[in-house]
Amino acid sequence: MDELEEIKDGEQQISIQLDEKISGGVYSNLVVINHSSTEFVLDFVSVMPGMPQGKVRSRVILTPEHAKRLLFALEDNIQKFEETNGTITDNKERHRIPLFGITGQA
Repeated sequence: MDELEEIKDGEQQISIQLDEKISGGVYSNLVVINHSSTEFVLDFVSVMPGMPQGKVRSRVILTPEHAKRLLFALEDNIQKFEETNGTITDNKERHRIPLFGITGQA
């Protein structure tokens, strides 16, 4: 395992490790988001163009508090990205399937 980074969460320092299998990542071009009163479930899916079926590549289950932290972290990172690289555009007309953001309640 490689050490990814050390972060401070309040007063506690956390060492994060990344093993080789996980370090390659998972490609996803669709996320299905469901929630209950106690958790958010994010299913990251890969859908090939012209294919009627996708495959869930990874599932992440979060508490509502951590889901909100993820939202804030994404907003912060997108803002930083756009400051460096320009505005991210979402041309929905060029997509035959929705990309991220399908929602439902479990």
